[in-house]
Amino acid sequence: MAGNGDMKAHVATYSSVTGMMKWGSVGCALVVALVIWLIS
Repeated sequence: MAGNGDMKAHVATYSSVTGMMKWGSVGCALVVALVIWLIS
């Protein structure tokens, strides 16, 4: 199991990764909407 110091680093890394995934999916959805709009 991780120690307390490692757990704080883990929580910080996990938060940043989930934030990047959230904004990455929003960006992907915008690009998909733009491509669909350009095709139609």
